[in-house]
Amino acid sequence: MIVLLGYMGCGKSTIGKLLASRTGLQFIDFDEFIEKKEGKSITAIFKQHGEVYFRKKEHQYLNELLNSAPEAVISLGGGTPCFGNNMQLLLDSKAKVVYLKAKIDTLTQRLLKEKEQRPLIKDIPDTELEEFIRKHLFERNYFYLQAPVKIEVDTLTAEEVVDQLVKLN
Repeated sequence: MIVLLGYMGCGKSTIGKLLASRTGLQFIDFDEFIEKKEGKSITAIFKQHGEVYFRKKEHQYLNELLNSAPEAVISLGGGTPCFGNNMQLLLDSKAKVVYLKAKIDTLTQRLLKEKEQRPLIKDIPDTELEEFIRKHLFERNYFYLQAPVKIEVDTLTAEEVVDQLVKLN
């Protein structure tokens, strides 16, 4: 099992899908996994039940997934490692935990193009996005940097990142 974590826009889904297809492993987008379990979108869960409920469910489903030990590549939500004891759960599991690290400039450029599909940043003015990412990443880095494997993705293509990940197995 390989678990990819990092800030939104770092390439977790793109790289996860490529890695899964190259290795023959199943690909699991953790947000989609939660949506299937709950029968509603992440946005709807937040609106109907609030963040505390969501984070409890997120922890429960992460635990379930790690304990069922599927041969899979799992792409986590950007905030998943940062709540409850999720990071410790990941580190204590048999999974290879990988932080896809991207610089603020890289994330800003990528996320400016995807704002409409990203509920967390959709309403942030373009001129304020970089500062939002900077603050958010500062808060989350404590957790992200605990990952035993870190790959800086800024200058690499998705294929090059996958090449590095394949060497981990």
